[in-house]
Amino acid sequence: MFRQFAAALTLIGGTLAGPAQAQEKDILNVSYDIARELYAAINPAFLEQRGADAAPLTINQSHAGSSKQARAILQGLQADLVTFNQVLDVEILAENGFVASDWQQQFPNNASPYYSLPAFMVREGNPKDIDGWDDLAREGVSVIFPNPKTSGNGRYTYLAAWAWAMDEFGGDEAKVRDYMTKMLNNVEVFDTGGRGATTTFTERGIGDVLVTFEAEALNIAGQTEGYETVVPPQSLLAEFPVAVVEKVASQRGTEEIARDYLNFLYSTKGQEILASFNNRVHDEAVVKANADRFPEVELFKVEDVFGSWEQAQETHFASGGVLDELQRQ
Repeated sequence: MFRQFAAALTLIGGTLAGPAQAQEKDILNVSYDIARELYAAINPAFLEQRGADAAPLTINQSHAGSSKQARAILQGLQADLVTFNQVLDVEILAENGFVASDWQQQFPNNASPYYSLPAFMVREGNPKDIDGWDDLAREGVSVIFPNPKTSGNGRYTYLAAWAWAMDEFGGDEAKVRDYMTKMLNNVEVFDTGGRGATTTFTERGIGDVLVTFEAEALNIAGQTEGYETVVPPQSLLAEFPVAVVEKVASQRGTEEIARDYLNFLYSTKGQEILASFNNRVHDEAVVKANADRFPEVELFKVEDVFGSWEQAQETHFASGGVLDELQRQ
């Protein structure tokens, strides 16, 4: 309602001020919790490449847990585009007619311009000697990561731990469940989103290890004294899917701009900015220029371990699923 009112004011202002004012547009990028600073850097670069002759454009941002954002759009948040951290949250929009059913074919790399993986941030000196997923289940280790029910970041962490355990224990599900129960029992706080989990770890001083995207861990550790990043030898591929919310953008006349914005993420300049925030990218020249910053990691894929995101959701995160069973234990 507020956005419609604001749009009405813009239209009235344009009518009074002349044709140039009437061409002004705004778009809303609805994104995941920890991407605030990233897109604050992307936005001016995109506006610059549009050129001085382009119609004035305001880019607004909305950030929260990825799944929470998807629900907000279904409930009326007027997103022109989404930049999420999990495929399932875009699929929910596609199933409800907000995003095209072939959204993953509309942009390269399955509509994922960059990727990351769950990694660890520990306190300086790594006093608990945390090097891999097995350490998260040790007695006396306090773990922080966001709630898998509300956060794509949290789901990646849970699934990465499960995938590691399946590999470690040769597919013995009883041993996997035992490991997962111990690891979940070590979780001190389940925040609703990734940035909340970071705040709990850094500002509230809770926990021995924060499990979050490698990019978030490197960004925080690089800017703040007292923390180190540990990248485990095995982790889970975390894709960051993007899509135009055609149901909204077509009505608002912003579909072309929204598509241009997402295409910019694949440009060399866009990839350079993404990499500067410690995301792993696809552009060969940018990958080569940043090769020393990212260690080699064996990456499991959701599709290979769990069948699909839909199957992972139904089995592990739906009401009464495996996550609920493990937490009851």
